[in-house]
Amino acid sequence: MSVRVRRIYEPPEPDDGLRVLVDRLWPRGLAKDEARIDEWPKELTPSAELRTWYHGGGSYEEFRRRYEAELDAPRQAELLDALRRSAREGRVTLLTASKKPDQNHATVLAELLDG
Repeated sequence: MSVRVRRIYEPPEPDDGLRVLVDRLWPRGLAKDEARIDEWPKELTPSAELRTWYHGGGSYEEFRRRYEAELDAPRQAELLDALRRSAREGRVTLLTASKKPDQNHATVLAELLDG
């Protein structure tokens, strides 16, 4: 499969394929027409409680475990399966505003989609 994670603030590239914003909130300072996103499945993002816990000092390993448990819920699993099908058909770029793209929910999603 062809899934990658990029910051939403980076300019779109021709080989991005399906551009999916995976943050619950719209990125600050970015106009919607500049983002050029194809999908924004807010239900795939971590719950507010989990985000607050993680940003309050929780470990990445525990965040990952809890987030994967949230993704087992029926609606989230359905959305994840739809993204997995898209990734089988071509490139999927998961977009996030996070400054740490290697330790956040987008990375967890990318690994689950590739996995």
